[in-house]
Amino acid sequence: MAIPERFIEEVIARNDIVEVVSEYVHLTKRSGANQFGLCPFHSEKTPSFSVTPDKQIYHCFGCGKGGNVIGFIMEIENLSFRDAVEFLARRAHMEMPEDGEDRQIRDHRARIFELNRQAARWFYENLSKPGGAAAVEYIRKRALTKKTVIGFGLGAAPDDWYALTNEMRSRGYSDAELIEAGLAKKGRNGGVYDVFRNRLVFPVIDVRGNVVAFSGRILSDDGGPKYLNTPDTPVYSKSRNLFALNLAKRSKRDMFILAEGNVDVVMLHQAGFDCAVASLGTALTAEQARLMKNYKEKVVIAYDSDGAGMKAAQRAIGILEPAGLQVRVLRMEGAKDPDEFIKARGPDAFQALLDRSANHVEYRILAAKAKYDMDTDDGRLGFLREAVELLAENPNRVERELYTARVASMVGVTKDAAGIEVEKAVKKRAFSEKRQRDRQTMRLDANLQPRDRKSRYDNLASARAEEGVIRLLLADPELTRFTDGLTSAEFSAPFLGRLYDKIIRKAENHETISPAIIAAGLEPGEAAQFTEFLREPEELSTARQALSNYIDKIRESGMEKKTDQDLAALFERKKQKMGHGG
Repeated sequence: MAIPERFIEEVIARNDIVEVVSEYVHLTKRSGANQFGLCPFHSEKTPSFSVTPDKQIYHCFGCGKGGNVIGFIMEIENLSFRDAVEFLARRAHMEMPEDGEDRQIRDHRARIFELNRQAARWFYENLSKPGGAAAVEYIRKRALTKKTVIGFGLGAAPDDWYALTNEMRSRGYSDAELIEAGLAKKGRNGGVYDVFRNRLVFPVIDVRGNVVAFSGRILSDDGGPKYLNTPDTPVYSKSRNLFALNLAKRSKRDMFILAEGNVDVVMLHQAGFDCAVASLGTALTAEQARLMKNYKEKVVIAYDSDGAGMKAAQRAIGILEPAGLQVRVLRMEGAKDPDEFIKARGPDAFQALLDRSANHVEYRILAAKAKYDMDTDDGRLGFLREAVELLAENPNRVERELYTARVASMVGVTKDAAGIEVEKAVKKRAFSEKRQRDRQTMRLDANLQPRDRKSRYDNLASARAEEGVIRLLLADPELTRFTDGLTSAEFSAPFLGRLYDKIIRKAENHETISPAIIAAGLEPGEAAQFTEFLREPEELSTARQALSNYIDKIRESGMEKKTDQDLAALFERKKQKMGHGG
């Protein structure tokens, strides 16, 4: 059974979309009734993500995504429709209605959580068994304390293909459940074997305290990957989780330290830096940046000091800053990573390093400088060109002037000369962005078809009129009394016909009609299409005449499918309208 519509409508009513979106997106720029911010679903520097309070919908003019508050939570939290409704119901302190299907889904997820919990316990217990000897030796070499091992729930996967599988089978779990949880794989011969073998195991625990996944560090040189991570499962998405966030979010420090690997994170926590986190087997994602922004305002990147680490740090800056985080970067001289630095110089030295960590602009300038031979004119000019483009990206004029002076000093030119070049680059960049926005607007205006190719209209003229009917009925539900017997069967676009039916049914039942309610339950592509055409204006002072014109257009566009009787009826209606108008 589906969730009752009235409950969905109540959830939407109690969760103002501006308030919900503002928990993820900084909405500042206003344009008419809309509020704008940087889109959380694609990378951009000019806000194109729009929230319309009176319609309770959102739409991005850049990537095209849109919908109501439920659709937003589905997209940003990677949840199913039912889970998104439950998420918002909890937010509004509402009791979620349950049915058989709902309980079945909950029970299934709960069983995977319990399987993971028991597996984590089993991995931990292996540390005191012969099969965990290699992991215990690794723990000793890395100087991990017993308190750290217990605090992180570290464990050992023995060098055995079937140890975990056989143990969990004996506890009543099926092979299918083990595979679904990412703990086992199916072999070529049809058998099932353990994913984690001969590894130090790190349980991944979400912010609610559930064991959702595992990460295993290899303990021998057998050619396997250094780290092996659980794939996405019904209870885990690696792009939307961070290792140790469950612990780091409680830190009294006002920042996160973003490290590269699990061991770095564990060692940082052990040294007293309990705000360290790491991504899990994937490059940093926008979802992870937003997750950090939920708890802290600052992030210090503490990646390895080699070339790969510096490249990863540059990429991370471009993801963290658009999420609204204040970003700084550690420059560890004489050590490859935080663990090596702390072991060599101690926690106090690392704290001093944190205190003087570079602003991300300064870091990028120094990283650019390192690429050039500053003893030659060509090298200095190359660095200046790159630094000018980098500084032009900064919208803060005061910061631009400050760093322009530093760059000028590095190159050996006057501050004024460097400043002229930076401001020229700023104007060029602004002009380029304006042209890009204008081209985007022209494309949006010119391309009347939905973006999703699967939703393309067969009869564009009729579909545009069908969109107009829906826009008018949502703007003024009283107009449902003047639809002249129009039925969804006359619509050329099935999707638009379904929207029309939903509006008419609600009107007949005297139920609330709004864009947010009509958008409930739409697939992401449909929701984007809906919010795309809904943003076009309609003049309500002549709404009845506009509605009549749209209906005529729909019927005229479908004339090739009509019988002689249909055409005669259409002609008679037009005569009556003309007579009434005269």
